[in-house]
Amino acid sequence: MRYPAFKLAALTAIFFACASSPQAAPACEVSRPVNFSGASWESNLVLVEVQRFILENGYGCKTEVLPTETLPALAALERGDLDVNTEIWLNSVAEPWKRAEATGKVKRVGELYLGGEGWFIPRYTAERLPELKSAADLPKFKKHFADPEEPGKGRFYGCPAGWGCEVVSSNLYRALGLKDSFTLYSPGTGAAQKAALTSAYKRKQDIVFYYWYPTPLVGALDLVKLELPPYDAAKHECLTAPKCANPEPSAYPENPVFTALNAQFVQDAPQLTAFFSKVAVPLPVMDQTLAHLEETGDDADDVAQWFLENQGDLWKQWVPADVAARVQDAL
Repeated sequence: MRYPAFKLAALTAIFFACASSPQAAPACEVSRPVNFSGASWESNLVLVEVQRFILENGYGCKTEVLPTETLPALAALERGDLDVNTEIWLNSVAEPWKRAEATGKVKRVGELYLGGEGWFIPRYTAERLPELKSAADLPKFKKHFADPEEPGKGRFYGCPAGWGCEVVSSNLYRALGLKDSFTLYSPGTGAAQKAALTSAYKRKQDIVFYYWYPTPLVGALDLVKLELPPYDAAKHECLTAPKCANPEPSAYPENPVFTALNAQFVQDAPQLTAFFSKVAVPLPVMDQTLAHLEETGDDADDVAQWFLENQGDLWKQWVPADVAARVQDAL
């Protein structure tokens, strides 16, 4: 059959228009918004925004963030009020997580990274005091960390008052026999702790302190971790007890950080579950990302955009090629 020239031209135009048009947006596996836990620490805030951007632009989903904190978020995930809890720090919620997992209503699906804790000194302090290698060495160097309120002792900056890590810091302080040579200073808040440490670091003062990672502070500062005796599960269990009668020193264990999903969501959204199962971030990349947040002061969604623009080789491993292409086009 022969077409008049004007019809042939029209058909040709339609063909090329269809060939060059973008693919239709995919249909999300769930017809409602996917609900994320909005826990307030920096790594969670950034990774939530990374995952939301991928879901919205790669999978065609709508998403929402519900502000919450660790234990309420776990309860909400179990109830189904949350679909995604991006960061669960296992050592912080070991017993509650065990109970929730036993109900069959939550699923551990993705291993993000191994977080950690430790006692630190700045690298410039390590270079000034090359013989200071371990926490047990601290009494010999107390004059370098003089406490302004008790100059005859050094000052150790512990965990913020009222936090779970304060118990371990206090018990380790006792276990290492530091009472006669160091004061244990517990800042009133996390912000006060960070401000004190950052101020001392900028002035190149010698400081020794507890901190956890990945965090913007550890990512931004050049630090050296002091050695502790090898990790011992029984000793560490006592260190975590407020009334540990005879604390003995032990290194902090590694802290698995993983993503958990509501079990019904896992059943309803196998493709999204596959995505969450593959999300993993090497610790140096997480440190770099949080250092960027610290240096720029950007909001979490801006830092997530920066992450996606600069870590394409990483996040494209988490998703199929067509999803990656849509996310890349949206950047």
